[in-house]
This record gives sequence, C-alpha cells and structure tokens, in this order.
Amino acid sequence: MTAVPVAGRSDARRNRDLVLRTAMRVFAEEGLQASLGRIAQRAGVGAGTVYRHFPSKDILVEAVLAEHLETLVASAGRWGARAAPGDALFGFLLEVVEKSADRQSVCDALTGDRSWPRAVLTAAVQRFHQALERLMRDARQAGAIRADVRLDDLSALVVGAVALRTAHRDQARGAQLVRLLLDGLRARPVTNPASFRDASSSPRHGPTAPRLCEECGASLPARDTGRPPRYCGPTCRQRAHRRRSAG
Repeated sequence: MTAVPVAGRSDARRNRDLVLRTAMRVFAEEGLQASLGRIAQRAGVGAGTVYRHFPSKDILVEAVLAEHLETLVASAGRWGARAAPGDALFGFLLEVVEKSADRQSVCDALTGDRSWPRAVLTAAVQRFHQALERLMRDARQAGAIRADVRLDDLSALVVGAVALRTAHRDQARGAQLVRLLLDGLRARPVTNPASFRDASSSPRHGPTAPRLCEECGASLPARDTGRPPRYCGPTCRQRAHRRRSAG
C-alpha cells in the first residue's frame, strides 16, 4: 500500500475542517434544507471534496452536531478551571444557551427525531453530559444550586432556555429572561412562610439584594454606596456593548 504523503493528509484535514465550518454557518443561516452542493459553493471547493469527507447529508449534519458539542465540552473545562463552582455552572449554561440559540436549526436536529444518535454523536453527547455533570456536582458540593437538581433537569432547562432566547424579539430581554429562568436553580435558604412581607415595601436595591452580571450571570459584590454594578468585569461589559451595537 502506498503511503499518503504528510502534505496530502494535511490538505485533507484542512479541507474537512473548511467544509465543516462552512456547513455550520450555512445550516445556521439557511437551515438544514441547504444542500451539499450549496455548502461546497460557499466553501469554495468542489462537490467531490465535500462528498469525499461526508458521503451523505446526514453524516455531515451528525459531524456538525458533534463539533458543536465538542466546542461546548472544551468551554466547560475552561469554566471549571477559572471560576468558582456556582459561577462556573451558571456561566457555562448561559454560554450553551447563547451559542445554541445562534444555531437553532442544528440544535433542533439534535433534539428531534432523526434516528440519532450514531457512533460519532453518541461519543460527543456522552462527553458533554460528563462535563455538565462535573460542573453540577461541584456546584452542589459548594452549596450553589438546589440539592434536588438532576442532570436531565439541566438538559431540559437548556432546551427550554434556547427556545425562549430564540423566540424573543428583543435579544437583550430574551437573555435577561434566560438568566431569570436559570436563577431558579440556585440554592435558597429555607424561609418561614410567616416571615414573608409585601415585596413592594422592600427596597429595590441595597447591600442585601443579590445581583448578577447581566452578561454571564456571575454573582456581583454588593455595594453600600454608589451605583449598583451591572457587569462582573470589562470583558462582560465589552461583550454587552458589542451586542447592543450589533442590535
């Protein structure tokens, strides 16, 4: 058997990555009805190149889904390494919703009935669930989430949050509602019902009012004086500014 030159293998990997990245964009913009020929055209390669790496559209869709999940798995690792357990889980969930909302048609294929999963997607789904479970376990041990939250609860909540985020015309408002939805996962102290008071008589802001970053959902430090903070740092502030400018 003749060995394939290293340069040839490198070109093949680049072409496969190019087709895969292009397919992700095309499916997000045009839906899953886009043809392989259309993807080849957008990638600037011949149809034969696409079919060589992805012999059928279903195989390409599966590869796109798996790539999306692998990207999220890598993100989960970064959140776990750089943030406190509770912040890591909620920051990751918000990122999953944000990235998935931009690829609604692709995510619909993951949750819809298309005879999934297959071997490639099965492995990616398993790694995603393992990454999410690690973040959930760490957050529970830190007392940051309710003790009765399960892994399938988080998966179902993410699907609902993506639908909510996508359906709302106002992206900023949709993102805020997603944060409110996820906030229901947070651990709450047991309160005596007799101690409930009219919320309208409570101050809207103050040192005891819990506040979250409007971009990533991380907890914000309370301030006794001055204007309450909206973001946890310059990165989230710039990200929010870019989103408002794009809108």
